[in-house]
Amino acid sequence: MTGESNHESGREASPETGHKVIQSYLKTLDGSPGVYRMLGAQSQVLYVGKARNLKARVSSYSRPTGHTPRIARMIAETASMMFLTTATETEALLLEQNLIKQLKPRYNVLLRDDKSFPNILVTGHDFPMIKKHRGAKKEKGQYYGPFASAGAVNRTLGQLQRVFQLRNCSDTQFESRTRPCLQYQIKRCTAPCVGYISKAEYAAQVRDAQRYLSGRSTEIQEKLAADMQEASAAMEFERAAALRDRIKALTQVQTAQGINPRTVGEADLVALHLEKGQACVQVFFIRAGQNWGNKDFYPRVGADVAEAEVLEAFLGQFYDTKDPARQIILSHEIESPDLMAEALTGKLGRKVALLVPQKGEKAELVEAALRNARESLARKMSESATQAKLLKGVAEAFDLPGPPERIEVYDNSHIQGAHAVGAMIVAGPEGLMKNQYRKFNIRGDELTPGDDFGMMKEVLTRRLKRLIKEDPDRDKGLWPDLLLIDGGQGQVSAVHSIMQEMGVRDLPMVGVAKGLDRDAGKEEFHRMGKRPMALRHNDPVLYFIQRLRDEAHRFAIGTHRAKRTKAVSASPLDEIAGVGAARKRALLAHFGSAKAVSRANLADLKAVEGVSAALAQKVYDHFHEKG
Repeated sequence: MTGESNHESGREASPETGHKVIQSYLKTLDGSPGVYRMLGAQSQVLYVGKARNLKARVSSYSRPTGHTPRIARMIAETASMMFLTTATETEALLLEQNLIKQLKPRYNVLLRDDKSFPNILVTGHDFPMIKKHRGAKKEKGQYYGPFASAGAVNRTLGQLQRVFQLRNCSDTQFESRTRPCLQYQIKRCTAPCVGYISKAEYAAQVRDAQRYLSGRSTEIQEKLAADMQEASAAMEFERAAALRDRIKALTQVQTAQGINPRTVGEADLVALHLEKGQACVQVFFIRAGQNWGNKDFYPRVGADVAEAEVLEAFLGQFYDTKDPARQIILSHEIESPDLMAEALTGKLGRKVALLVPQKGEKAELVEAALRNARESLARKMSESATQAKLLKGVAEAFDLPGPPERIEVYDNSHIQGAHAVGAMIVAGPEGLMKNQYRKFNIRGDELTPGDDFGMMKEVLTRRLKRLIKEDPDRDKGLWPDLLLIDGGQGQVSAVHSIMQEMGVRDLPMVGVAKGLDRDAGKEEFHRMGKRPMALRHNDPVLYFIQRLRDEAHRFAIGTHRAKRTKAVSASPLDEIAGVGAARKRALLAHFGSAKAVSRANLADLKAVEGVSAALAQKVYDHFHEKG
């Protein structure tokens, strides 16, 4: 980190814990800014914090009394500390949030959902397409966003296509079309692919869409109204009707956004609601004077954490991988607003202001966001209570020592053994844990096509090997408390034999098999050494397990279809090193098919635009060596 002093100190974990251990560090510290880590007896990180003055901050922990229950527990568990000094307090803030995300300490506020947000991309093509984009902005074109979710992007894209009629087909489809597609028939595209609109006219449509995405919708509406009047005066009634429909669609877009900012052009609304040791943060993205969607987050907090600490920790972790808006409108003050504003300004490269409005439109927007946060947290708490009851029921049904924190469910998918995949889904107290889902491409060459036993054995072998490698002592929370597998006694015996071979003991496993007539609701449950059992037809636990099994099946089928689609669309050109997407497109456009490329002579390959003599030789050799 720039300006870092490279001074780090620590000490061996001591059997002693508590404020006296912390007190012993005071003589080694000065008033420098920096970051400190509090470590437990096993050297696990309990807490990461920043300080303007390290000595003063650590001194506050060395007192035996005057702490909240959470901080008192943390102090009591502290066996050692580590320190890292920085040149400025802003650097300490950035380092603190980075370490919290990396180390996930138990006593810190932790943002658990940190996915990227999608954007709308208008590509740099001669006839640009408009599409959803997520991830690094490597493709040429204009990006607009962020949007809160894929749903928010898709809604906006649908509205834009009704109003501006830009293409959404890929460049390959665009270049290969000989007649308009359905999008033209339903008036969602002007068919530039077959020359139904000139390059200049299409460029004007693109400019209008970009003006709208930049917040200049009134200007566009006035222009469309003037064009409609002009078309009507010239008795071009069909064109006038089309323009009228576009104006109507644009009006619908502007009135269907829920929170509708009037004077706020660009801002992130961040509202926090705390209740009974749980938190919900609602983030609304306002861009170009429009509401581009909202998302709720549920950071991990303690029972006695204040709003200022939660909100500051959330902002630091949330904007670690995302660009902030020019204004961040908050529901509560944070502990170090000046520092946070300075850190975010440095990240964005232009001034970022943090506001806690008390009146006016911004205060009204915050109140609406707070209402959303309250309602979302109430729903979440209700769902969590229901989930806890179901997990308790699972423990009672299958004689588990306690409600499972992590259930892993396995399924396979294939068609007569082809494109076989295994799938694992995960559920716990928070419901489905989709970021923990895993897919397994079945590798076993010796497997008989359609050998479900063999596929399940391969999947579980690979899974258990990884668990043994990554969490040998079972202290990192990676091991499941219950395995649910699709199948009866045969599957259970096969998986049990794998566990025995790998020395895995005390891992509860249940096979879920359909009843004799394969009706849902008559499932039988199989466990090693026990008779098959069933649950009451209306038992909520039975419905819960059915939902888990169906989700595993859905995920397995989706993964299998994706693999099959990829295999179907695969080209022999994919196997040639050095032939990327652009060269592949050039070769296919020139010759028409991969088969024609394979039959081409060297001179013809060299004639393809963008293909060098060396690459032409490589392509020629690839096909002719294969004979």
